[in-house]
Amino acid sequence: MLTSPEHTEPGRGPREAPKAIVIGSGFGGLAAAVRLGARGYKVTVLERLEQAGGRARVFKQDGFVFDAGPTIITAPYLFEELWQIAGEKMTDHVDIVPVDPFYRIRFDDGEVFTYNGDPDAMRAEVARFNPDDVEGYERLMERSKGLCAEVFEALGHLPFGRVYDMLRYTPDILKYGGHLSVFDNVKKFIKDPRLQIVFSFHPLLIGGNPFAASGVYLLIPHLERQYGVHYSMGGTGSLVNGLCDLIERQGGTLKYNADVEEIIVDNGTAKGVRLANGETMSADVVVSNADAATTLKEMLPPAPTRRWSPKAVDNAKLSMALFVWYFGTKRKFPDVGHHTIVLGPRYKGLLTDIFHKHTLAPDFSLYLHRPTIADPSLAPDGCEAFYVLSPVPHLKSGIDWREQAEPYRQAIEDRLNETIMPGLTGEIVTSRMLTPLDFQTDYRAMQGSAFSLEPVLTQSAYFRPHNRQNAVKNLYLVGAGTHPGAGVPAVLSSARVLDEVVPDARTFARL
Repeated sequence: MLTSPEHTEPGRGPREAPKAIVIGSGFGGLAAAVRLGARGYKVTVLERLEQAGGRARVFKQDGFVFDAGPTIITAPYLFEELWQIAGEKMTDHVDIVPVDPFYRIRFDDGEVFTYNGDPDAMRAEVARFNPDDVEGYERLMERSKGLCAEVFEALGHLPFGRVYDMLRYTPDILKYGGHLSVFDNVKKFIKDPRLQIVFSFHPLLIGGNPFAASGVYLLIPHLERQYGVHYSMGGTGSLVNGLCDLIERQGGTLKYNADVEEIIVDNGTAKGVRLANGETMSADVVVSNADAATTLKEMLPPAPTRRWSPKAVDNAKLSMALFVWYFGTKRKFPDVGHHTIVLGPRYKGLLTDIFHKHTLAPDFSLYLHRPTIADPSLAPDGCEAFYVLSPVPHLKSGIDWREQAEPYRQAIEDRLNETIMPGLTGEIVTSRMLTPLDFQTDYRAMQGSAFSLEPVLTQSAYFRPHNRQNAVKNLYLVGAGTHPGAGVPAVLSSARVLDEVVPDARTFARL
């Protein structure tokens, strides 16, 4: 690890460290900045909004604090590693605590499945729903364990820039059912329809349809069991602030309200960026944590050799979008868990409406977050902060969210009133919404998709936009739209890939 932005070569004076620009300050961009800083680069992070975090930014309103995006921290060792490579300890700066249970999954008839990381408790819960599925559950978790070890832990930090990389690991992918959908894998082991939902919903956490997402994403249940589900005290924004402070202690710079309009390419090499205000900034290395589809379609000049051309981006399958409602109440709701999934009357039908028909259905399934169960500091005394999201179609659907947002929010409020939060209406003291239109406007997310490209097999690993862009030298991608995919662990792993494909600063200086 280099500890100084400058170094001296034999027989020469000090040479300035190579410069790296990181576009976007989501978790992928912040992790990339830390890793590049630890390897000797002089790093500047450019964020188009007024605060860091991207989808993980924070809203503060009427004394309440709301995490805008990610609320679940899995595999916290990936965060710990960032402080370690910078010579520090994460626990000196951020407090991450385990959540138990992980989720409460409420079916439309009111039955609740309590989901946690205790194998005995999970076997008992499965048996409570269907004793005949206990053995199948064990076999399912063995498959999940194998996928986690051989796909995520062994390959998640490696680049898939050549077709050989994909072919080399294809037997393992096929062995664990990667060619099947997550739901089809679950159905092989679990027969109870309700339990099939419980063990197949995870792709929705990364923008995927359980009936289409590659079976490799079945690794998530074991990832959660092995490393737990955690919450960052102060909200996920505390992790963002901790990483920003770490970057600055490394000597890096964060620049806000810096909207990158173009990546400057000269003779096939990335040379810097041009901002929307006309300012240009030079760099030796450019890393984009902006939406991958937007980066490839809108930030780069046309190039016939690029596999992900603007036309290819237009033809890609995008993830679903999200409607998110943030609200604060003037009283507590002690019967609501930290993470609750409130299922509607339909499962496959609703997902078909979202992913295939692209229609806004009258029913929905919801994810409800109540962080104040663990962290009362996010709300005034006696109050609670909540966040509820609903998967919805992306903007190719033609839905006009300027007209639909409030009626949809009201329908969600009614649903919560009827199910797990009776008396909610009348207790709300602050409220705000984030629609797919806001995802497009604020994050430049293509068609307002919440997780970039949909995680189907034909858009995974080698078939996803590569971390190293071979058509443009010294340009790299991190974040949800590149390998290994969406979700906080995968996004952090995309930054780990940089250690494999970006030369060390000393090496770069000699190239």
